[in-house]
Amino acid sequence: MLPLVVLQLIQQEESYGYELVERLTALDLEVSTGLVYPVLNRLERDALVTTFSRSSPSGPPRKYFALTDAGEIALAVARQQWEHTAAAVRDAIELERE
Repeated sequence: MLPLVVLQLIQQEESYGYELVERLTALDLEVSTGLVYPVLNRLERDALVTTFSRSSPSGPPRKYFALTDAGEIALAVARQQWEHTAAAVRDAIELERE
């Protein structure tokens, strides 16, 4: 689930790693940099995101992440998979209530 949410957030707004952690936390997802950075590294390795450097008002330049065309496609596929999974879980819960 975390790669899907990270891709979604990056699609909404190019972000640097710690900023993504803050955005995920704001969504009430308990994540740490130790969880997010390996996901970002894998997304970059798989060419789903690209990186660029942008100056920071406080400190050294930051490494920002942006979706690639392949990342856009992967996000669309992941959304479809999530919708399918969520529907299956809803159906299972409904059956249990009957």
